[in-house]
Amino acid sequence: MVKMNRRDGMKMKKRKVLLIAGAVMMMAGCGQSRETEQISEPVVQETESLSDEAELKDNFSVDSETAAEFARTVKEAVALKDLEALADLTAYPVYVGFSDGAKTAESREDLMALGADKIFTEDLMDSVAGADEKDLPPSRAGFVLTKEGGAANIVFGLRDGKLAVSGINY
Repeated sequence: MVKMNRRDGMKMKKRKVLLIAGAVMMMAGCGQSRETEQISEPVVQETESLSDEAELKDNFSVDSETAAEFARTVKEAVALKDLEALADLTAYPVYVGFSDGAKTAESREDLMALGADKIFTEDLMDSVAGADEKDLPPSRAGFVLTKEGGAANIVFGLRDGKLAVSGINY
């Protein structure tokens, strides 16, 4: 298996976007400057979402680099204690299994109302920071972001064709 660092992963993602953009521009006719510029970006976004939906049917169809990239984004939000970023990465309703009782956040506002201090416990931060995002086996529930032997974790998986956080456990 070839190991890639974050920069290599970003380069590959940029290449993919550039290839799609180039193909769209060729189909639209490169010589039509303003008209092509105006339609290229939305068409690229639409093409990406259609291809994602077609390829990503369940958690087992998510390639390891895509899962690792999303996991790195979640890890960064947790490391920064950025509840807004974590909320943006989450699909609702989301299960939050606190040690003193479970809650379900029905919306982004519900998750934000729980507060960063309650969400970003030392155990969760330690466990997520120690997780190996390059070794996340898929399951029906998704991917579990936790260090080996860690109890606290964040679960993410496909929801409506996109990766999203589906559970936070303590």
